[in-house]
Amino acid sequence: MVISDKDGNLAHAEMRFGDGYLMVGREWAEFIASPASVGGKNTQSVYVKLVEDIDAHCERARAAAAVILQEPTDQFYGDRTYRARDPEGHVWTFAQSVRVVSRVEAEAATGLSIEGWH
Repeated sequence: MVISDKDGNLAHAEMRFGDGYLMVGREWAEFIASPASVGGKNTQSVYVKLVEDIDAHCERARAAAAVILQEPTDQFYGDRTYRARDPEGHVWTFAQSVRVVSRVEAEAATGLSIEGWH
């Protein structure tokens, strides 16, 4: 769902994923700031895990005016991800699991010690 104001600007949007959904809105109170009001900086990080074709999802985002900041790329932890900035300036990371990675493999790839690996 997309709700626009009288000038055609985004007021509210909802994206559904299965039984859940995300809501995104513009500034509507003094305690809410969009990236546009804080020099383009994001105050949150959103990582959305998808089960569909991540490359096709990226192309749909691009066609919907998202600026692709990172093209779909396989990550050491087994996800394929891309990063996009929406027209309001929010940065989103979308991911799809493409392989199972063990803790030992992840530690070897990063040189870090990892506790609680899935």
